[in-house]
Amino acid sequence: MQSWHFRSLVLCNEINLNAIASHFGINRKFKWEDPLILSNRQLSGIVRETENKWVYIYYFGALVFINMEFHEIQDLTKYIKNVDPNLKNNVPNEYIDEYRLEVDSQYDYSLYNDLMTSNEFIPYYLDIISLILAKSTSLKKIETDIDRLLDGIENIINYLDKGKFNMSDHEISKTSAKVLRFKYNTISYLMLLDKPKAAWDNEDIENFYIQINSLFDLEERYKKISHKTGILQDITDVFASLSHEKRGTKLEIMVIILILFELIISIVEFVLKH
Repeated sequence: MQSWHFRSLVLCNEINLNAIASHFGINRKFKWEDPLILSNRQLSGIVRETENKWVYIYYFGALVFINMEFHEIQDLTKYIKNVDPNLKNNVPNEYIDEYRLEVDSQYDYSLYNDLMTSNEFIPYYLDIISLILAKSTSLKKIETDIDRLLDGIENIINYLDKGKFNMSDHEISKTSAKVLRFKYNTISYLMLLDKPKAAWDNEDIENFYIQINSLFDLEERYKKISHKTGILQDITDVFASLSHEKRGTKLEIMVIILILFELIISIVEFVLKH
């Protein structure tokens, strides 16, 4: 029996694949949909045993390690951070996905939540599973960040329910930027709505991609994120409207105060003259 163990993590929002590829002697320009794949020669000297081990690095900040132990993942992550100075301050987060592929002549082709079995190995299995796993892990981070933002806004709503609103324009702008960032990351960065280029050219790859994509519920999770970001955007629009009204009220009060001040000065001047 042959087996492949996949582990994915999110290091940052974006990785410069060209800079890392150049370090490993890979002279090609990577498009946004292309992963950087490190194997035997590139891994030599970083991990002790390199046979049957791979690392898939994606521009949207996710890394997928195949058949690597925890300490090897740590060593490789540290090495990659040293290659690109922009990654030095990034710490791998807690969002991790795992999957296993097992191949044996006696197995049937089956997909489970954490395991795939097959009676033959096809190279594109590694490519598609790695891609979906990377997207799933990045999506998990976005889902968690959105829930945290919703929790924070709920506290503001509870405060607002008491007739108080103290959210500044700066805070509203930052919140709106986060919401837009979630939308941008899911559509433009993760390309959740796009199939890999190989799937357009090969029907078998396309079918496999659709199956794995469905297994991890990427489309359904994307719809939930879109719904939540829509709610967040509506809430921030209300906050912005309240902030404008609050600022308008302050201006009106200031105008009234100035008018009263002028009136008082006029009365004082009139009294002094007479």
